[in-house]
Amino acid sequence: MIRFNNPLMDAGFFVYRWLLPFADPVRLVMAFPRYVRFMTEWVRYKGMNGAECTRLVDTYPCLNDRTATSSVLRHYFFQDRWAFARILENSATQHVDVGSRLDFIGFLTTLRKVTFVDIRPFVVPVDNLDSREGSILAMPYPDASVHSLSCLHVAEHIGLGRYGDPLDPAGTKKACAELQRILAVGGHLYFSLPVGKPRVCFNAHRIHSPAQILACFSELSLVELSGITDDKRFIRNVDPELLTQSDYACGLFHFTRKQAL
Repeated sequence: MIRFNNPLMDAGFFVYRWLLPFADPVRLVMAFPRYVRFMTEWVRYKGMNGAECTRLVDTYPCLNDRTATSSVLRHYFFQDRWAFARILENSATQHVDVGSRLDFIGFLTTLRKVTFVDIRPFVVPVDNLDSREGSILAMPYPDASVHSLSCLHVAEHIGLGRYGDPLDPAGTKKACAELQRILAVGGHLYFSLPVGKPRVCFNAHRIHSPAQILACFSELSLVELSGITDDKRFIRNVDPELLTQSDYACGLFHFTRKQAL
């Protein structure tokens, strides 16, 4: 969630977020001139030599795709690329993921056997994928048993009811504790979530400082802290202070367990 440090802009964005479940106000306003452009281009196309017969019932207005650059959600783009590379660097042939993006899981299954655990299991049959219904608060694994584990942009949601989970102010801390519990000695955990000035954006997500996350994983050793900054730059081995002063950055944490429980 963006904050502008300007009362009028912050108020406008607040109204925008509350209207968004009904309709995107920006797209709604922009739809009128874009429909005019659509109709103009359709008429032109129908008049071109060799144009197919086009019926009104078959039209499919795509009004928001004409952009100057390819749009991408950079938190997800960079975090998935980062985690994918880190997982491939390590030798584990089986990997457990908790609730991360299905695109990421799909690509990973081309190179690793993956168990995907989520309260909303993925029911499409895919080679190398074992999808299990489960909760990040009660993982179906014994202590110190998982050698390769990821949880990307998930833990910040736990306990806020967004995905049907029970309300719990300690949701993120409990999720971190459960991931820490199941990580094996010598195992690797790839973990990400929003970082910056701590706050709760109910019922979307929480933002934590890097120090808060390190405290949640006090039994583990930090291998790497990288991040995506407020201006959407990926920085490997980022200065934690830069993320601490951010509004809505993304922290990419690579942990390992060096000692037995």
